[in-house]
Amino acid sequence: MTSVVSFRDPGGSLSLAGDRVIRTVRPEGVENFAAYLRSATVRRYAENRSLVTTRILDGDPAARRAPIVLEHERVPFPSYAHEWPAEMLLAAGDLTLSLAEDLLSEGLGLKDATPHNVLFEGPRAVFVDVLSVERRHERDPIWLADAQFTRNFLIPLLADRRMGLPLQRTFLSRRDGMTPADALRLIRWPRRWLPPYLEWITLPARASRLERPALYRPRLMRDAGQARYILQHRFRRLRKQLRKLSPQAGSSPWLNYENARPSYSAEQHAAKRRFVAEALDAMSPRRLLDVGANAGEYSLMAAQAGASVVAIDSDPAPLGALWQKARGRGAAILPLVVDFARPTPAVGWRCAEQTSFPDRANGFFDSVAMLAVVHHLLVTDQIPLAEIFDAAAQLTRRWLLVEYVGPSDPMFQRLLRGRGELYRWFHRTAFEQHAARRFETVFSREIPGADRCLYLLRRRG
Repeated sequence: MTSVVSFRDPGGSLSLAGDRVIRTVRPEGVENFAAYLRSATVRRYAENRSLVTTRILDGDPAARRAPIVLEHERVPFPSYAHEWPAEMLLAAGDLTLSLAEDLLSEGLGLKDATPHNVLFEGPRAVFVDVLSVERRHERDPIWLADAQFTRNFLIPLLADRRMGLPLQRTFLSRRDGMTPADALRLIRWPRRWLPPYLEWITLPARASRLERPALYRPRLMRDAGQARYILQHRFRRLRKQLRKLSPQAGSSPWLNYENARPSYSAEQHAAKRRFVAEALDAMSPRRLLDVGANAGEYSLMAAQAGASVVAIDSDPAPLGALWQKARGRGAAILPLVVDFARPTPAVGWRCAEQTSFPDRANGFFDSVAMLAVVHHLLVTDQIPLAEIFDAAAQLTRRWLLVEYVGPSDPMFQRLLRGRGELYRWFHRTAFEQHAARRFETVFSREIPGADRCLYLLRRRG
């Protein structure tokens, strides 16, 4: 089955055919694509795996009136800006600016600046829109994607950091980021006239009222060097502005949870780590989903054991910290802001441009870890236990590493908030009976001195 997932570029379209990523370059886009192929910058970025690798299946770039069919290397698990912590959006913006600046010396540029052009392979940003590269007029000092970069990177990061608007809300409701006019409504009057709001939001929002077609007429400089100097200065300024929005340590109660470990003594924590290490050795996972990953202690263990990990949590703060750790260590971990109880929906035209998290995840992983998360789903989200194990069986092809947390556990008691009568039925036997419908137990171990037990389960069938 083939589905078209990108169609807005007049130069071509992108389709998924099973596991293959196929792009058709229309005649209108062939000249730019031929310049893309000749670019030394493109080759360097592809060699560094910062730009998707591409091979021609059909057609000849020299025959400018005929379409070309390409195949891109598939990024194993696609993700979207509404699933990224701020650190990842910033990295995508930095890659976009670097590529745009480095292309200048070859008379090329980027015609758009959107996070839709970037995917992540583990913690590494990869630019994937080859048709975004175009020939530019050598004396043109204007980057027409400048305002789009501000809408998609600067303003969302500013709104996330200073205005309390999470990236997830910005990008789930808007395809092309946040306009200055939209952002202006969120800022109280005195702050509108202070930096950085004045430059990025207030003045552009007011200037948009004066917008005229004449503003977009080309204004060429006397020589190419002058135009290139102006653009280089603009890119450096945008990068400086972007880095000012680097996320700061947040106030999330879960950010330091792993270090504080309020639910475990040192001995109990050591016992849990030993069990996880034994389970990983038995599983030999290739693709592992870590549900409720927090700052990723067990994601890092799985990556060290050779797994490619997708780590999900509803809190972006610890995931941002995990992304930084993974990038620093070269660990194959992709952290995503996904609430397991309310996963990312399908969005875009006909709900087909960006698929839902379950559609991407179900059956993709050979292993799933749900450590210290089932009781949250059961109590806070009120998901029936049978449904939790059914969902786990859909996600994993083979292994489930799961933790039972009983009603007498302090964290369980904290979640109950006086609703203990609702969970009188819940005990370890009930947990095991529900698990047995979809999984068989390989081995298990109680955590000493706690109403907790760890299980390695194998999917039935």
